[in-house]
Amino acid sequence: MGKPDADGPGLPDLPPGWGRVVVPDDASALAAEAEQLRRELRETTRRATPPPWSRSPLALPLLILLVAVLTTLAGLAAVTWPRPARSTPDPAPTSYAPSTGRPLPALDLVDAGQSPVPLRGLVPSMILLVDGCPCPDEVATAAALVPAGVTLVTVAGDRPVRATPSTGAAVRPLADPAGGLRAFLHLPARPGAATALLVDRAGVLVRVVPEVHSAEDYRADLSRLAG
Repeated sequence: MGKPDADGPGLPDLPPGWGRVVVPDDASALAAEAEQLRRELRETTRRATPPPWSRSPLALPLLILLVAVLTTLAGLAAVTWPRPARSTPDPAPTSYAPSTGRPLPALDLVDAGQSPVPLRGLVPSMILLVDGCPCPDEVATAAALVPAGVTLVTVAGDRPVRATPSTGAAVRPLADPAGGLRAFLHLPARPGAATALLVDRAGVLVRVVPEVHSAEDYRADLSRLAG
C-alpha cells in the first residue's frame, strides 16, 4: 500500500500545487497512467512534426506548379470538349412594302449637268430605277410602250445613264446621288434588275415592280396613266 511522502523527511520540497503525493508500494499500479502519458506524448510529437514533403525547399514551388498544370488542363478540356451542334433557324427573308397609293416625295433629282429636277414635276410618268444595272433592253421596251403624255424617266445612282432607244418615247435620264427614292420605297437596288414605278397625274404611285422581267409586269397600269 502506498504512503504519502510529500511531507516526510528526506524528500525535496515539491510545488504546493501538486498537493499530496502518494508513492505506491507496487510500481505496476502506475502502468495505466504511464501508458496514457506515453500516448499523449506520441500524439503531441506527431502533431508537432511536419510531414516529410513540407520539409523540402522545393515543396511549395512544386505545389504551385501542380495547381497551374491542373488549371491549364481543365481549361483545355472545357474548350476542346465536343459540344452538340446547335441548330439555328434560317433568317426570315426580308420583306419590303412598296409605298403604292402614296404621293411621291418632294425629291429633287439631278440631270447630266448636275442641275436639280423636281421629281413631282415629271408626272404622269414611268420611272425606271437603273442603279442596279443599265438594263438597256428594259428601257427600250418601256420606251416603245409609254403612251403620249407620259414621261419615261431613268434614275441611276451617281450620274444619269443616257439611253437613246431607236423607237418610241424619249427618255429623261436623271440621277439620285443621295438615294432618296430608294429610301422612300424601302426597296434596295438589286444587281442585274431594274425597278419600275408608275405615277399618275396626281403624283401618286399606282404600281411598283421591284424587278422588271417583262412588259407584262406593268403594261396594264401603264395604259391607264395617260387617261
